[in-house]
Amino acid sequence: MKRIIFGSALLGAFLTACSKNKPLAESSTEVLQPHYDTTAIDSFSDGAVSVDVARQIRMSSQKYQDSLKEVLKMQQEEKRIKEELDKEKKKAEEENKLKEKPLKDPNQ
Repeated sequence: MKRIIFGSALLGAFLTACSKNKPLAESSTEVLQPHYDTTAIDSFSDGAVSVDVARQIRMSSQKYQDSLKEVLKMQQEEKRIKEELDKEKKKAEEENKLKEKPLKDPNQ
């Protein structure tokens, strides 16, 4: 019986001495890294997108295409308004010329 108790104690001591040691929290890299709400992605890691590809994605989006159409419509509207104003100015100048002609009498 003494041998069984001595053997089990020796086996228990041997198992605890040979078990893997867990690293201390102080030397862990997880503790040293600050916790940010975003993750930095460098240009060589998975998920990184080049500037040109990102630009092409933005340009092909529906929102961007809609904004281009909106700008084109606004430019056409401004051009139409400007043409109307030019026509009105020409009409007003012609009317002024017609009014001035009868005032000048060639007989005088």
